Amino acid sequence: MHSLFLRIFLLFLLAMTLIVGSSIATTFTIAARDRDAEPELQRRPSVAIQASEVLAGGGIGALKSWLEDNRNAPDDRELFVVGPNGKDILGRALPESASRRLALLGREPLPGNFRPSRVAPQIVAGDGAVYTVLLTPRRPSIFGALSLPAISLTILIIALVVSALTSWWLAEHLTAPIRRIQEGARALASENLDVRVSAGLEGRKDELAVLARDFDAMADQLRANRSATTQLLRDISHELRSPLARMRVALGLARQPPADFPRQLDRLEREVERLDAMISQVLKLARLHGTDALQEREPFELDEVIEEVVRDANFEGAMKNCRVNLQGATNEAVLGNRELLRSAIENVLRNAVRYSPNDTPVEVLVARARSGLEILIRDHGPGVPPADLERIFEPFYRIAESRDRDSGGEGIGLAITSQVMKAHGGWAKAVNAQGGGFEVRLSLPEAAIAV
Repeated sequence: MHSLFLRIFLLFLLAMTLIVGSSIATTFTIAARDRDAEPELQRRPSVAIQASEVLAGGGIGALKSWLEDNRNAPDDRELFVVGPNGKDILGRALPESASRRLALLGREPLPGNFRPSRVAPQIVAGDGAVYTVLLTPRRPSIFGALSLPAISLTILIIALVVSALTSWWLAEHLTAPIRRIQEGARALASENLDVRVSAGLEGRKDELAVLARDFDAMADQLRANRSATTQLLRDISHELRSPLARMRVALGLARQPPADFPRQLDRLEREVERLDAMISQVLKLARLHGTDALQEREPFELDEVIEEVVRDANFEGAMKNCRVNLQGATNEAVLGNRELLRSAIENVLRNAVRYSPNDTPVEVLVARARSGLEILIRDHGPGVPPADLERIFEPFYRIAESRDRDSGGEGIGLAITSQVMKAHGGWAKAVNAQGGGFEVRLSLPEAAIAV
């Protein structure tokens, strides 16, 4: 039972069924006991004797007055006096059970002024008219019996006990995980990101258990984000420290005679450009993590962007005789940020050209897929260690730090690519290609295609 709503509904349905079933059983038991006692009550002559005395003393008028004053008979029975015409002397309708007894009574002999009978007592007026005294259950139906004091009290006790047990179990069932989630939220607010609340709820599949597991997933993500932020700050400070150190060295050399001012100024200029490029990359990555990363969207031809990037990459690869071969086309317009997508594709393609051996090609394959659009970029370089395939999309992560620094990389390009694809609803994945080389697959969903 996975739904909390269904569990609450069925629990209350079960509680109501127990209450109603117990009430009906109790009512039938007490009502049956009272009905079983009915013949005994009919055999008791006290009420019939009183009626005979009233009839003998005052006639039929006195009997009617007496009957009117004694409508509330003992033992919750209703008193009837039936005349020779078979009708109650007060004109009331007779219950079915009273009519059946009257039918049986016709077979009984009627000796003397008072004739006790196993069916009903009878009394005789001075003029010889025979009257039958009947005591019948006042409320023979199950719903009428509910008003009896014993039945009402029993049903009330049953309802209170069942409702109390059900409410206690339900309250404990609902509030226990809520209290744990509340304590976990307070712990998160105090920056305790190690708190987890789903322990002990593994067997539950309802909404509260799902909420607890989602809470733990949120805590895991918050801890991962804080760790990533801390690592990013460390990486940025480390990356900034290197060009600043080289700038200090250049300034120190410029102050020492004889100083080669043009050479040192060129060195300072290169370091300033490197700092500017790195800061631009970091700012772009920060914007991609924000909520307004893709506020500016426009439809554009994806094939045109890919062709521009391929032309630029061929220009750079001409130095090492590395040719970029473009195959296929999407023939689709994409709704998104043109410059960000261009930067994402360019980062991957420039890395492929950079690490490809001399005189080897780089393949770019563009095609439609079931999920949307895909761009496959493959080089024939040394590849990447399997343990690093997922981490290469992290900011400032380098597989060979000295090699990346010598080649001018900051370790941010692939992180930007990953975030750009995510911002467009897609993804970026990297694998080592079969037969050697490195392969990066960029995917855009159908939703990114302009209609």
